[in-house]
Amino acid sequence: MATDYDAPRRESEDLAEDSLEELKARRNDAQSGVVDEDEGAIAENFELPGADLSGEEMTVKVLPKQADEFTCSSCFLVHHRSRLAENRNGQPVCRDCAA
Repeated sequence: MATDYDAPRRESEDLAEDSLEELKARRNDAQSGVVDEDEGAIAENFELPGADLSGEEMTVKVLPKQADEFTCSSCFLVHHRSRLAENRNGQPVCRDCAA
């Protein structure tokens, strides 16, 4: 249950005086989650499997591997030289894969 930490605190005596019906009503009011969201707008963000993406263009600029980077021979990700853990059979391995 969510707690409103900004609400004024109530003394323990006041809590003991609340009836069971009041507590249930307060709980039901807090849980009556009327959410005002447009389902159509939410559905626009989902991609369906097999969707035709031929008209889409990449918006990410791809840079070639820099001189201070290496490609891990285990996970095939490009890492900075500071992430180099060891060379296995002459191939670089990152710290994540070496662990």
